[in-house]
Amino acid sequence: MSCARILLVDDDDGLRTALRRALEREGYAVVEAGNGRHALDRLKETSVDLVITDIIMPESEGIELALTLHRTQPQLPVIAISGGGNWTPEFHLSIARQAGALHAFEKPFVVEELLQRVGELLQKPGQLD
Repeated sequence: MSCARILLVDDDDGLRTALRRALEREGYAVVEAGNGRHALDRLKETSVDLVITDIIMPESEGIELALTLHRTQPQLPVIAISGGGNWTPEFHLSIARQAGALHAFEKPFVVEELLQRVGELLQKPGQLD
């Protein structure tokens, strides 16, 4: 059985690296992107089983990415993360859920909780909250 591949999208290099390491420790293969535009480029090169995306990023935000994925690959689970930006994190995460994200986490979050949601989504395809 091959390991699940996750696309991790965040403009914060330090957070992206820490999350990649945590996901890899759990046995996942991780593809990284620094914003939504780069994420779409990565998806042209490789298929993934799940996307974790920040919401507020330069060039192309996570909301745009979630909307695009919801339209073009509705079966692909998306988890949103956000620290807020000009609005509260709750506002952005609420919009992310409306755009198709199955789960949303406010930064800072407990990595183990994120890993638990990832595991649930990847072990039970097609089952939503």
